[in-house]
Amino acid sequence: MRNTRCVNCAGCALRWGTDRDGVIIVDTARRADDIDAALLRALIANPDATNLALAEATGLARNTVRARLARYAAEKSLRSFERRLDPAFLGFPLEAFILTTVKQRKLSAISGTLAEIPEVVQVHGLAGVADLLVHVVARDAEDLYRIAGHILDIDGVKRTTTGLVMGEFVEHRIAQLIGADSTGSRPAGPRRAPPLPHR
Repeated sequence: MRNTRCVNCAGCALRWGTDRDGVIIVDTARRADDIDAALLRALIANPDATNLALAEATGLARNTVRARLARYAAEKSLRSFERRLDPAFLGFPLEAFILTTVKQRKLSAISGTLAEIPEVVQVHGLAGVADLLVHVVARDAEDLYRIAGHILDIDGVKRTTTGLVMGEFVEHRIAQLIGADSTGSRPAGPRRAPPLPHR
């Protein structure tokens, strides 16, 4: 979809576009404002903070904090606690990504079967090199071999390529996006005065 800002007014947050069939798609998702930015930064710094602590950290009224948190829950803007769990703590220290090519007409059934495999923690649909990116966890190499074989045996899966995660060089992060403009830039902070020359 090609996104386009609403032409009716420059400040409108409404975005629309067209799909490949020319059908108009309207994106009405609310975007984070400055209040959200302050509250989200405080939550990232202390996810278990109380409403009172968040209000003190941000300078916002407690009612505002309470209302925003309720809005996040209604909009599903915050992900579940499950995403904070480390699979290694549960006995699954190995992670891998399995590029999976499938028969498109069986994509829905394949997705349902993948959801039934406990070690599959996330599946993304792709365009390009493969159809699905399957994120799995395993207890050891033998367990990973079993899981990869199970996925390959699913009816409609044509081929798979497994990549074992050897390390994490950039942790999952979102905080750097808070306050970024449409170009990805963040507002510049105050400039420091240059040091005085030595006499």
